[in-house]
Amino acid sequence: MNAEVIEMKDFEMCPRFEKAVDLLSKRWVALIVFVLMTGPRRFGEIEGCLSNLSGKVLSDRLKELENEGVIQRTVYPEMPVRIEYSLTDKGAALAPILGEIGNWSSDWIEEMSVNR
Repeated sequence: MNAEVIEMKDFEMCPRFEKAVDLLSKRWVALIVFVLMTGPRRFGEIEGCLSNLSGKVLSDRLKELENEGVIQRTVYPEMPVRIEYSLTDKGAALAPILGEIGNWSSDWIEEMSVNR
């Protein structure tokens, strides 16, 4: 026990890890990335996949993810203008992590608790 206390006392959080957890733990971020893993989507499509997500929050999260280089926003000069959001390589690299969360949830989250 004493060795564990010493180890925890000397433990220092990696700033990169802390930033990654901070980004992914923001409400809706991981779910937005998950939705985009199937390919590019328009704003309304993303909004439709995530019930109870307001347009303002979606807009804010998309801007944050774009600023972090996780997604890219592509504007097509058509009439009417079409805008699509897609994952960058940085965003696509989250696929194994979200896949493992999916595996973990299948093994450990009871379906009854999800439906409450």
